[in-house]
Parts: sequence; structure tokens; C-alpha cells
Amino acid sequence: MNADIRKILVLGASGLIGRFVTDDLRARGFRVVGVARKLAASQKDGALDLELPIMSMDTPALARLLRDHGIGVVVNCVGVLQDGPGSDTAAVHREFVARLLQAIRECRHMIRLVHISIPGTAGTDATSFSTTKREGERLIAESGIPYAILRPGFVVALAAYGGSAMLRSLAALPIDLPPAERHTPFQPVAMEDIAATIAWLAERDPGEVNAVTWDLMQEQPVTLGDVIDQFREVFGTIRWRRFAMPTFLLDLGARLGDLSSLLGWVPPMRTTAIAELRRGVSGSPADWMSATGIIPKTIGQMAGRRMATIQDKWFARLFPIKALVIASLVLFWVVSGFIALVISYDAAAGILRSHGFPPWLVDPITVGTSLMDMSIGVLIAFRRTAAFGLIAGIIASLGYMIGAAILTPDLWIEPLGALVKTGPAIVLMLVALVTLDNR
Repeated sequence: MNADIRKILVLGASGLIGRFVTDDLRARGFRVVGVARKLAASQKDGALDLELPIMSMDTPALARLLRDHGIGVVVNCVGVLQDGPGSDTAAVHREFVARLLQAIRECRHMIRLVHISIPGTAGTDATSFSTTKREGERLIAESGIPYAILRPGFVVALAAYGGSAMLRSLAALPIDLPPAERHTPFQPVAMEDIAATIAWLAERDPGEVNAVTWDLMQEQPVTLGDVIDQFREVFGTIRWRRFAMPTFLLDLGARLGDLSSLLGWVPPMRTTAIAELRRGVSGSPADWMSATGIIPKTIGQMAGRRMATIQDKWFARLFPIKALVIASLVLFWVVSGFIALVISYDAAAGILRSHGFPPWLVDPITVGTSLMDMSIGVLIAFRRTAAFGLIAGIIASLGYMIGAAILTPDLWIEPLGALVKTGPAIVLMLVALVTLDNR
């Protein structure tokens, strides 16, 4: 085996596929450089895990990265679901691929590109996500460099992220998809089979297996409902009575997901995700199986190899609740501040006057605390500042409780128990804070 072939660059090494592939190839003895825009602390395994602004790197910078590490195989796992703040499907799936291809050409040695794409055909592509993915495939096919385009089906792994996390939530809760969506073709693939395919390709000379496009998925056709039901077997919920959500509710959730993405969140339920779900996931793995000898695992083997642990169940149940927690805290802080400032200003100021506050302090304190409350809500609403907003909310709530105990102790025993309820609000903010991570 050529030593250069064993040097692999994984782009998008923080994602579901990219992280698993990076770790799996290293376990097989390959020297792997994992690159991502941002790596979680748990994903930094050493000097070969690099944080780089991949999308802003030009062709010379990419070529330098390849040459400096003597890369023989590039695995491109970079992708985004939908256009939005910080996400541009054309920039990621087409323009970045074009720069990467040019960088590979400029290197002095032969490099194989393994590109992770999506199943389907151009005739069924109906979103920016799928059309730009297909444009990237076309650029690769016309490039003249050694390549393998892998089109995984619905990826099943021990970890869960995005759509895979949402399906687990459906399986763990008494909720079901509308009948039409349940009957959508949905062929899954085990993460281990994807990694085994990339390792198989990395062990071979680029000229030996070249210009191939493979569908990676289980051979037997199944539906989305079959996949969810298999997870229900794992969670022990298969016999539960379930509420089938109406179609309009699914569409409304997607629209709300789009709205939250404008604030920097990356929810799994967005209009592109629902459109791709309704298109389905199907293909023919025959060529892949014949070339590699890999027998893909079935959904029963993927999901049913172990029963769900308590952490699996907690995650699946909490995953959709997380969005409700964040939304409720945003409303809590913004609305409470707005009410005190606009609707019930006299009542709010009257509390301070009745407790002997100097008149010149009443208005500044009332206005200041109201604006602070609203600002905390706005900070929580944006993903980039959510952690800071939650910490500020906890500190402010503790300040209100301590201040009231010293200055206005009678408020602790008022009939509606406003201050007493601040305690559970702090706990809810702690829950939001510890569940902010997505990866």
C-alpha cells in the first residue's frame, strides 16, 4: 500500500458523519487530519484535529493544506441543509467544491476525492439543498480527478443529530407523523457501513477504483414509518397509543424552524427538511455491494442491536422540548419586562413607592429593570448569545430574590407567589443552559 494513500483529510470533522469517519479511520490505523470550522472540546483528539475557516479558504490555502500534510485521500463531509444566516447552500455545495477540486489539481501527487452527497436524481431535486448538491456532483464528475461519490440513505448511528434525533423523539413520545409521510420510502444505512466503504476506498490506488457513484443504503425497501417503528421497539413504546399530527402542524413547525434559523439556531424541522422527507430516501445499493463486498445492515440490525439506555430515552424525550424551553424563556423575559414598562408601569412603580423608595429612584429602577428583563429575553433568543442571556437571567433572578428578601420581604407571601415562582424559572434556565450543545 502506498503510504500517501493512508494520509486522509476529513473535511467537516465535527458533523455526524465526519466525526465518526475520522475516529473510525484512525482506529483502523490511518493517519487522519480532521478539519472543521469549530470542534467541540471532546472532538479535539490531538494536533491532527484542526479548526480552520474552511468556507473562507481560497484555492491556494486549500492546496497548501493538502501538500503540508501529504494528503492522499480527501473525504468531503461538509454540507448545510438550508440557506440562512451563516449558511449558503450554493457556497458550500458548489463553490467550495469547485475550489477544492482546483486545489487537488494543483498538488503534485494524485489525490482521491471521496464526496458525501445525497440519494435521488436531478429530476426529483426540488430544494436548494438538493440542487446544489447535484451541481457539486457534476463538477466532480467533470473534473478528471479520481473520485467516489457516496450517496448515503438515512444515516443511523449511536449518536443522534438533526433529523435522526427528531425521528428518535417521535419514537420515544406518543406522537406520529401524518399517514402520507409515514409511507414515504426511506432506506437507511448504518454509519459503520459508510466508514467501512471509505476505508475500503482509502486502501486502494486511485486508479483502481475511480469515477464511481454509489448509493449506500440497506437493500430491502422500507418506509419512514418502518424506521420509526423499529426505534419504537428499541424504546419499548411500540404498543403506545399515538396522536398523529395533522399535516398543517408539521408545516407550521417547519415554518417556525425557518424563523428560528434567522436567529442562529439550527432546528431539524425546517421547510427543506420536510420537503426532503416527503421526497423520500431510496436508491439501488447493488453497485456498491458488488464492488466492495459490503453487506449493508438492515434497520433491524442497526437500531435493534441494543435496547435503549436511560440516557437514550432522556435525550429523545427532551430533544423536542428543548425548543419549547428556549421559546418560553424568551417570552417570559420579554413579556414580563414589556408589561412592567408599558402596560402596568404605575403598578410596578407603586410597589417601590409603597416600600419607601426615594421618589427620584422609582422611575430609573422601574425602567432599568424592565429594559434589563427584555434584554435578557433578546439575548436568549439568539443562539450566539443564548448562553450569556441564560446566565444573566439566572443572576438577575437571584438578585431579585435576594433584593426582595432584604427590601420587600412581604412580597414573598403575596397570594400569587411571584417571587416563589422565580425558583422554578431559575431551574428551567439551568436546564436550557446544560442542553444548549447540539454535538
